[in-house]
Amino acid sequence: QVSSTMPMEEGTLNLLGEEAKDFVAKYRDLCKPTSIYVCNGSAKENKRLCALMASKGMLRRVTHPNFKDCWSARTDPCDVARLESRTFICTPQQEQVVPEGAARPDGTNMLARWMSDAEMDGKMVERLNGCMAGRTMYVIPFSMGPLGSPLAKIGIQLSDSPYVVASMRIMTRMGLGALEQLSASSSSGDFVRCVHSVGRPDAADPVQIEKAKMRLPTWPCDPDRVLVAHFPHRKEVISYGSGYGGNSLLAKKCFALRIASWLGQEEGWLAEHMLILRIKNPEGRVKYFVGAFPSACGKTNLAMMQPALPGWEVKCVGDDIAWLKFDQEGRLRAINPENGFFGVAPGTSSKTNPHAMEMVHRNTIFTNVAFTENGDVYWEGMDSKLDFTSTKVISWRGIPYWQPGMSNLDGEKITAAHPNSRFCTPVAECPVVDPLFDDPQGVPIDAIIFGGRRPDTVPLVYQAFDWAHGVFLGSAMRSETTKAAADVTDKMRHDPFAMRPFFGYNFSKYLNHWLGMNGGQRHMPGIFHVNWFRRGEQNEFLWPGFGENIRVLEWIFRRTDGDESVARSSPIGVVPSNDGLNLEGLEQDVNMSKLLDVPLELWMQEEEAVRSFLEGQLGTDMPQAIAEQLDNLKQRLQQANN
Repeated sequence: QVSSTMPMEEGTLNLLGEEAKDFVAKYRDLCKPTSIYVCNGSAKENKRLCALMASKGMLRRVTHPNFKDCWSARTDPCDVARLESRTFICTPQQEQVVPEGAARPDGTNMLARWMSDAEMDGKMVERLNGCMAGRTMYVIPFSMGPLGSPLAKIGIQLSDSPYVVASMRIMTRMGLGALEQLSASSSSGDFVRCVHSVGRPDAADPVQIEKAKMRLPTWPCDPDRVLVAHFPHRKEVISYGSGYGGNSLLAKKCFALRIASWLGQEEGWLAEHMLILRIKNPEGRVKYFVGAFPSACGKTNLAMMQPALPGWEVKCVGDDIAWLKFDQEGRLRAINPENGFFGVAPGTSSKTNPHAMEMVHRNTIFTNVAFTENGDVYWEGMDSKLDFTSTKVISWRGIPYWQPGMSNLDGEKITAAHPNSRFCTPVAECPVVDPLFDDPQGVPIDAIIFGGRRPDTVPLVYQAFDWAHGVFLGSAMRSETTKAAADVTDKMRHDPFAMRPFFGYNFSKYLNHWLGMNGGQRHMPGIFHVNWFRRGEQNEFLWPGFGENIRVLEWIFRRTDGDESVARSSPIGVVPSNDGLNLEGLEQDVNMSKLLDVPLELWMQEEEAVRSFLEGQLGTDMPQAIAEQLDNLKQRLQQANN
């Protein structure tokens, strides 16, 4: 039990149920903080914590007059992205995470990194012992999803980072409302337990102590010993050594995808790396689509699209994560479990995403962006009209008088902002947020869209023949890699369902879970695949993208209505007919024959690559339906080639 004499910096533990108190007590005794702070999520609390971080040099205020209540953080250069190689799913049995016959000797494969829960517990106890000495332990209650929603889940995160508190206030429904919801539930112990510490170097290791002296003093971390561990069978996440968003905001990828995907499989729903958007046609008819895209494939831009076609409207429900469940009428419904945006800054501009550029001027925390001398923020691709000869730009590393084209002594390019620099902004600031964003029942889904960054092979858009074929399309996704993870070196990698780093359980069972969704009297959404990034012979993009993508969404809209006049069959799926896409008013000349081409030779290579990947990752556990889809694709390609 939590001692009544435990030093409390703020708040009270009386609002916590007994199991929550036991959870706090367990890690208070292990981590040994100086005091405990129970967060209430108020604006007053946030203002006080931001001022505290500013006084310590962890945050700086964005002082340009166009910004209101915005801050910027600069991390240590060793702590800038997710670390997939240090992220594990920890369970009693390996086959709960890795399909039979698909594991390497160390218990991992491309889609899963498994470690026994007992072994990981030992590693974490070693790291967490005394890790919060001299610091405050913040108790952060939060809800993923609208408070009171039947799809929502409650979590409590413990952290020694005020940056995490301020960011969690943006990204979740954080505060006393979540505790009240937990108290009102039938089981006050039904919450996801999240533990985070930025860590401290091993005092017994002189090498670690020397390394620590060279790190940014305002950003504590222990990068050589980072571990992010998920224990889905006991609804717990423990993260040590990193203060960066993806490793420290445990409600996000850790809870909302890895833990939630496990819970979804147990409870009959899906937790997916998907945007949710609302689309309204000129006649006023509304549909909702979800879309799964790997990082840096335009997911946020699509969710907040400014349509180029007159009369069409797009509203945003979410840009990153969707929880989906069939209702009693057989309609698939989705909620955005998050309450904010954690977007990649570089490349975001008034051209690519004008709505995002508007919203980041209020109540935003930037991380690892550059600054101008007049207090403005800056990053690559912003389309700023800065005169770099007369305007001083300070890079994210603190380099004064940064100039485009700068390089270090090794000839490596020096960027103004880190390629994975971020903005963290409340959903409430989005000018195109959907009115049903907070609907506890979720929104009804008419289409599921998969996509990736493919310079060749994959056409602009195509539709699956049926549900099983659509699940196969998700399993076969491949995309060029990005900077969102620090330890990824593949140029083109398989990323099934855009979930490669986020699966919380056995991939074979995941596929069977998806396949099993099609049953009874359910109204199954259509499944589509898009590719905005196909290139021509001069390496130019063949499609203008951004707001012009509404033309593809219009085709999907019509296909979900059953319009056969705009489609034709191909060996890989249903593609637009020659005049199936509305190109009226499109200023750029586009070669639709190339955009919609299905090059048979390249697709035969694609089939072989996907088959090899799936056989390697599924071992002897490949679902029969997926094996049949592979064979069917091969047969259709061979027939078309004869």
